[in-house]
Formats: sequence, structure tokens, C-alpha cells
Amino acid sequence: MNINISSKPSRDNKKLWYYLEWGKSTGQRKATGIFSWIKPRNQVEKNHNKEALIILDTKRSQMVLDQQSINSSYVPQHKLKANFLDYYSDYIKANRKAGNRHLETSLTAFKNFLKKDFISAIDITENLCEGFRNYLLIKYNGETPANYFMRFKRVLKAAKKDGYFRINPSEDVVAKSNKNKHLKEILTEDDYIRLMNTPCTNYEVKKGFVFSLYTGLRWADVKPLKWENVKEHSIVLVQVKTGVRLEVPLHEIALQIAGERKEGFVFHLPTQDGANKVLGKWALDAKLDKHITWHCARHSFSVLLQQKGIDLATVAGMLGHTTTKYVQQTYKRYLQDSAKEAIKKLPTL
Repeated sequence: MNINISSKPSRDNKKLWYYLEWGKSTGQRKATGIFSWIKPRNQVEKNHNKEALIILDTKRSQMVLDQQSINSSYVPQHKLKANFLDYYSDYIKANRKAGNRHLETSLTAFKNFLKKDFISAIDITENLCEGFRNYLLIKYNGETPANYFMRFKRVLKAAKKDGYFRINPSEDVVAKSNKNKHLKEILTEDDYIRLMNTPCTNYEVKKGFVFSLYTGLRWADVKPLKWENVKEHSIVLVQVKTGVRLEVPLHEIALQIAGERKEGFVFHLPTQDGANKVLGKWALDAKLDKHITWHCARHSFSVLLQQKGIDLATVAGMLGHTTTKYVQQTYKRYLQDSAKEAIKKLPTL
């Protein structure tokens, strides 16, 4: 197919606008958005004309390549994004699903691993993919490393189909979960009472943690919680992690621990690391043989509600989840731990 350059003067006859056309029928002419000055008045306009014609010829060549590559496996280079992170971002926008944040957070993790805002497709090698997987295993716990890396592999698989790679560099790099790190502990009813009856070196941390035990809120939502979010019988907020609105009824103990209504923040907490250090000391003082972090409150809230017969959908909704998947996983692990203790109670010879 021949692609020709045609032109049309502007209404004031000062500019000449250019088109690419490959026939005389409707839809066989495309505006390029490029113009040249008909009578350039100075050197700037003369230079503009020279560069405009170079760009125009480039556009015509690109269109020829586009036509010639149809029904072939070749993808013209001008159609590929120079920065692979831009491709990654566009893929996320095109494939985003409600309640599934792993695709987006995998890009954030990949950027943190790279420590830069640009990488070309040619620099994404099998060694780099292995390095990213190992970074995830060091950085994250449980199934998170595997979840993030599988999304990364999905993006690279799509990129191969789109012509960025001849061979998918992540094809032979297997996603792995991190089974070696300490699993999050779950507090029993007795643990709740023991902690509340034990003094804590930082009373604000104690108040905030107990509040999480009775609401299931994450650290990221408790730390910035303001009194305007606390209604008469519930908390209403937009979750920091998901951006999803959440409303949780307030237990009387949660209301008591929050204290008298004021302005500003409900709790005045240190950093998350600082708070977890306080929790560790508090657990020791309460003689709890458990590794306590802030997220234990959320897990414990979930398990205790299910122990009391609350259905999965209700528990998931109170935690701000859009599905019951993670609620089931947490409770399933707890039941397995309980079974190990139960089996010890059988009679022995």
C-alpha cells in the first residue's frame, strides 16, 4: 500500500497542514497535526519548516511499517514504550479489578526494587527477575512474595505477546511464598483479658491496640484516626490501604478505651516499629509466650468473631475485605493450631 503526503493551506494562507493518505475514499486520509509556514518570516520559522518535514517523513515511514507488520510477529519499535514501567502502568489500568490490589502493588514493589523510575525492556533479564523475586522474599511474609511475583510474570507474559521480548525473561523463574518467617500470632479471649489487666509502658499504644482488638482496624487506619471518624455507635472511614469506605459498629470497650471526645487524633501513637517494640515488652510483662505485632489485633478480631459463630461474609465486611478468602485462610490456620493442642488431650498409655 502506497502512503502519500498531501497538504492543505490554512484559512489565513499562512500555514500548510499535512496529511497522510492511501486512497481517495472516506477514511483513507489521516491528519498528522504537522504544519509548515508558507512564507517563513525569520530563521526560527525556517528551522521549524525543516524539522516539520523530517517529522512528517518519520510519521509516513512509521505508518508504512505498521501496515507491513500486519499478520506478522514483528512489532515496530516506535509502537513500544521506551520506559517499561509505563507499559506496566498501562497494563494495570487496562486490567484493574475491584478488590484486587496485587497487580498495582506489584508495580510499587518493582519500582522500590529498581530504585529508579526508568528501565527499558532490554534491561529486564532473567537475572533481574530472580533478583526481584529474592527481594520480595526478603521484604514480605507469607504468600505476598508469590502473589506479587505472579502478577509481575503476568505483565511480562503480556509484554512478550506485545513484542517487547522474544523470550519471556521470567518464564523459568518460579514464584515462591515465604514460609520461613514468623506467622502472625492470634490472641485468645484469655489473652485479651490478661493484656488489658497488665500495665503498659506507653498507655496510648495500649489504648490503640485494644481499640484494634475490638474493631479489627489496621495500624494504617488507627494511627491517623480522628474523632470526626468516630460516630455515636460506629467508626466510619476510608481505609488507607484499599481506599474502600468502611463502617464498623463500636463495642462498649472500644468506646471506653477511646475516651472523651476531643478534636484531632483519637490516639497519639509513635511509629509502627516503636509501637511494636512496646507491644513486645507488654506481652512479656503479661507473660504471653507469643510474638505480638499490631496486625495480631486484626487477626484475633477475625478469629474470635468466627469462633462466636459470626458468618464469613459479615466478618469479611467488618474487616473491609471484598471477599471471604483471607478471612477463611486466617481461621483455617487457627483451627490447625487448635487441633495440635486438642490431640494432646487424648489418653496415653
